[in-house]
Amino acid sequence: MNEENELDSTCGVSDEELSRRFVEAIRIENETSKIKGDPIQKWDEETNRPYIEYADGSREYARVN
Repeated sequence: MNEENELDSTCGVSDEELSRRFVEAIRIENETSKIKGDPIQKWDEETNRPYIEYADGSREYARVN
């Protein structure tokens, strides 16, 4: 069954376009945070752990309990 989201069809925005816009908004927010010198939350694909990246490039990994 192929059901379309009523909100998406009403607004004329597909799920794919909405996802693309979301990813771009996060990218812009991260760039803004870097410019301000604020830390950014990221995910390390190699270790599968979250971390905070500071403006100087240093990382602080989350503790696993």
